Amino acid sequence: MYFPISGVEVSPLVPPLVAFAIASLVTSAGVSGAFLILPFQMSVLGFTSPAVSATNLLYNVVAIPGGVSQYIREGRMAWPIAWTTLAGTLPGIFIGAIVRVRYLPGGRAAKFFVGLVLLWLGYRLLSEFFGRVRAVSPQKRAIEAKFDRRLPKDAIVETRSVSVRRIEYAFWGESFAFSPVALFALAFAVGIAGGIYGIGGGAIIAPFVVSVLHLPVYTVAGAALFGTFVTSIVGVGFFELLAMTPLSSEAPVRPDWLLGLLFGLGGLAGTFVGARLQKYLPERWIRLFLGFLVTGIAVSYVWQFFA
Repeated sequence: MYFPISGVEVSPLVPPLVAFAIASLVTSAGVSGAFLILPFQMSVLGFTSPAVSATNLLYNVVAIPGGVSQYIREGRMAWPIAWTTLAGTLPGIFIGAIVRVRYLPGGRAAKFFVGLVLLWLGYRLLSEFFGRVRAVSPQKRAIEAKFDRRLPKDAIVETRSVSVRRIEYAFWGESFAFSPVALFALAFAVGIAGGIYGIGGGAIIAPFVVSVLHLPVYTVAGAALFGTFVTSIVGVGFFELLAMTPLSSEAPVRPDWLLGLLFGLGGLAGTFVGARLQKYLPERWIRLFLGFLVTGIAVSYVWQFFA
C-alpha cells in the first residue's frame, strides 16, 4: 500500500502490528512508544521529512487513550503530576515545532540531543537498580516490600496538598512530594524536544520523574501518558497550521494521516494491554526495563549522529 504524503510503501498490517508490540511493552513505564515508532518510520520505512514528527504525534493522539483510560479507571492517575507536566510541555512544543521545521529539517541534531539526555537518565535508572547509587526513596522501597504478585485495589493515588512550592500525594499508604516549579521547568524543556522530535515527551518525563524526583512509576506512568496525549493533540494541530505558512515551503510538514492512524490503532490496543500489565509488575523491574530501554535508544541516537 502506498502512502502519498510520506512516500512510504508498506503493507497496511505492518504499522498496527509494530505499534501494538511496542506499546504493550513500554506503556507500564509511562511511555507511549512514540520514540520507538519514530526511528522505525525513519530507518525502516524511509520517512525522514519534518512530516514524520507530525505523524508520530498523531500516533500518540490515537494510541494513548487506551492506556490513560485504564490508569484512570484503576485509580493510578496522579493528576497533580499530569497537570504540572502539561502546563510546561504545551508552550515548549510550539517552540520545538518551529525549530524542527525551520532549522532541523533532517532531525539529525535533534536525535543527538535527545540521545544524550536519555543516556544520562538510563544510567541513573540502571545504577539505582544495581545499587550503585542510593537514589531510591524509603517510600518507594516500602512499596516494593509490599508488592506481592499484583497491586491491590486500594493502591490508588490521593492528592493531599497543592501549593506553588510543594505538591504532596499518597499512594498505597506512603506519602510522596515534589516541587511543581522544578517539574514545570523540566516539562518546558521536554516540550521543546518533543516538538522537535515528535515524541510528545513521555520518553524523557517518565524516567526523569522516576529517577530524579523519586516518585513511584505506578503513579508517574498515567500522568506522563496524559501529558503526552494532550501535548500531541496540540502538536498535530500546530504542524497543520505550519503547513499553511511559508515555513513549509522546503519540505512536507503535514502528518500522514492514514499512516499515523494505522500506527495509532495498533498502539491503542497496546497501551490498554500495557497499562493492565503494570499492576502485575514489581516497580523495581519496571525501572530496570525502563533503564535498558532508554539507554538502548540513547546509544542508537548518539551512534547515528557520528555514523
